[in-house]
Amino acid sequence: MELKTRKRWAIVILLVGLPVYLGVAWFLSNWIYDTWGRLPVLVEFALYVALGIIWVLPFRRVFRGVGREE
Repeated sequence: MELKTRKRWAIVILLVGLPVYLGVAWFLSNWIYDTWGRLPVLVEFALYVALGIIWVLPFRRVFRGVGREE
């Protein structure tokens, strides 16, 4: 994939995909809270760290090298 195409896809992912993922992550965390109550602090921290990292894994190839000049 060309650099220009990757840059465009990165913008689309950040402007459309990330807000959708944030909504899904918010729904998931609220569902866990409603089902089991408040989790221990370390488990809750690990959950939020995992949710913060998981969204970018499928898009590694798109974001790699986007900051470079053409």
